[in-house]
Amino acid sequence: MKKITLVFLFSALPLFAQNSDASCDVLLKINNLLQREHFSPKPINDSLSVYLFDELMNKLDPSRIIFLKSQVDTLSKKYRLNLDDLILRKNCFFITDIKSEYRKSLLRNKSIFEKLNHETINFKIKDTIRFKQNDTEFTLKENNVEKAMNKKVRFEILSEIAERSKNLDSLKLNFDSMSLESKKNIINNELCKINFLLSDEKSFEDNIFNIFCGYFDPHTNYFSNDTKSSFVSTLSKEKLSLGLDVSLNEKNEIIVEEIDPNGPAFKTGKIKKGDQIIAVSNQKETLEVSCSSLESIAILMSSELNTNITLTIKRNSGKSFNVSIEKQVLKDEENTVYSFIVDKEIKVGYIKIPSFYSNFEDGNNKGCAQDVAKETIKLMKDNIKGLVLDLTDNGGGSMEEAVKLAGLFIDSGPISIVADNKRQLSVINDPYRGVIYKGPIVIIINGNSASASEFCASIMQDYNRALLIGSTSLGKATMQTIVPLEKDDEEHFVKLTISKFYRITGKSHQSTGVIPDVQIPTIYQDVNQKESDFPTALKNESLNTQIRFTPYVSNEFIESLAQKSRERVAQSPFFNSIIALNTKIDTILKKSKFEIPMTLDDVFANQTKINDLSEEINNFKEDDLNLNVSNSEYNKTLLTMFPSLIEYNKIQLDNLKSNHYLNEAISIIADYKVLKQK
Repeated sequence: MKKITLVFLFSALPLFAQNSDASCDVLLKINNLLQREHFSPKPINDSLSVYLFDELMNKLDPSRIIFLKSQVDTLSKKYRLNLDDLILRKNCFFITDIKSEYRKSLLRNKSIFEKLNHETINFKIKDTIRFKQNDTEFTLKENNVEKAMNKKVRFEILSEIAERSKNLDSLKLNFDSMSLESKKNIINNELCKINFLLSDEKSFEDNIFNIFCGYFDPHTNYFSNDTKSSFVSTLSKEKLSLGLDVSLNEKNEIIVEEIDPNGPAFKTGKIKKGDQIIAVSNQKETLEVSCSSLESIAILMSSELNTNITLTIKRNSGKSFNVSIEKQVLKDEENTVYSFIVDKEIKVGYIKIPSFYSNFEDGNNKGCAQDVAKETIKLMKDNIKGLVLDLTDNGGGSMEEAVKLAGLFIDSGPISIVADNKRQLSVINDPYRGVIYKGPIVIIINGNSASASEFCASIMQDYNRALLIGSTSLGKATMQTIVPLEKDDEEHFVKLTISKFYRITGKSHQSTGVIPDVQIPTIYQDVNQKESDFPTALKNESLNTQIRFTPYVSNEFIESLAQKSRERVAQSPFFNSIIALNTKIDTILKKSKFEIPMTLDDVFANQTKINDLSEEINNFKEDDLNLNVSNSEYNKTLLTMFPSLIEYNKIQLDNLKSNHYLNEAISIIADYKVLKQK
């Protein structure tokens, strides 16, 4: 037996060497590409080495329950300051070494969980569990691993039971039976996750490639063919789709939320709203939801390379069953521009722009800007007196579409300055003469408005063409492109930052975000991640520029409008209640350190506090404004021709009836009309 093992080990070593050589080759190609094309290339030195090592450890063990402190200390001495030298010498054996320690730790934990599966959990042990934010210390010791895993399972059992009912006495009465069931499920899930990590060879190297790219800036990423396909599909309003929307419930289960009646999932006749997806397969690999990362499941489901998907469905407590679906090209309604008319003393047009999509492959000039132009014309035919453009939660997309969109509303002139990786400056001019619409415009943004949406909003703000309301945007003022590592390489790609754009004033919103003229609170605005939170984000800089442009109205006029709006917002019970709610959220989420005794009473009390806040957020309803929202006459005609769109249209329409941000935008347009007459 020993002889066979030795033969296996010696035969495996060249394979590891080949794999590490291949990984080194990819890393060097990534580096060559980034040094040549990135907007702000960085030298490969100790700083990169430390970043790559620390981020890899964080990625592999975010909860600090896998690696021992001794393992991390040993690996740190060997590699933390040396990865740069090793990569440049084409010696990537460190990948094999770190992977080996990772695998060893996973197998150790697997063995402990299997042992716990056959043991009785003692809930009478007096113990506490600590929660610390940003805890980067690795403290796990070899003689303490089993105790730590036991503690983890105990706490998760208590947490799961605490979630089952609001009646503590009932939970205590049925605790023994519930704890046995919960223990079985929790340990089986842990074993399932470990088995997935042990078998998931590819993502280990992909993590290293991605972290290496992220050292240059947070938006430079490594893409495999699958991830590239998934990313590109998000920038299109028409894509290969299963025809269903899913969501995560409180147990991190994937639930079917909506089914497109025109899509392939609906046509199978086997899937219903509320079904739970427990596994996903592309015929080559199968991912179980309880074990796999949500990212890997999303890529497998959305990649346009996977045209045939098999879903394993569970309905209520019945047996699971498989449903095979062949994707078809569908219009992504959630990712498509749409419009309505709001009649409140004055008639105002509303256009929602979910993303800056474009038809990249066909090159037929169809995209977000053209759709906005169409909706604007429809609204103008109904004699609107103002226009609201909603860019909330718009994460960006095609910069070309953003340029075109701004050009629709700016008469003529420069709209932005772009610096390339050689620091050469070029001015982007309005691509169109004249404007499609001359009336007043209000733009709504929030912390999730990013990239192309920030670009467009900042242009409209600089020209005083629109008043901006909402909360400060993300703060991304860089442009990316996707390129293969080498010509004809169809396996390895990098989305890299190639340029940085500046406002025509010479200022930049990079890292600071676009600040609206009227700050209006939004839920979670203080806890959502911003560009400035990323340690490798490009810095904010300004240009000394003398570019001339003609604002649409004076700064004094914009300030008069803004001041009237600020006064209304300050007195609004609705917006003040959001501020109060954000304070409660901050108190819980920003608590740096807290400790809970490991008893059902204490876990239940803590869980109740969190659940009450979660329930308050979920049940937080906008006052019934009952805004008079309707379709344009043109869109009413379209709905009679395409009745399948009626249900989704009604959802969109109903959501707007109590939209306080839209209500304030209408008040601003009314003020605009009054001030213009003076």
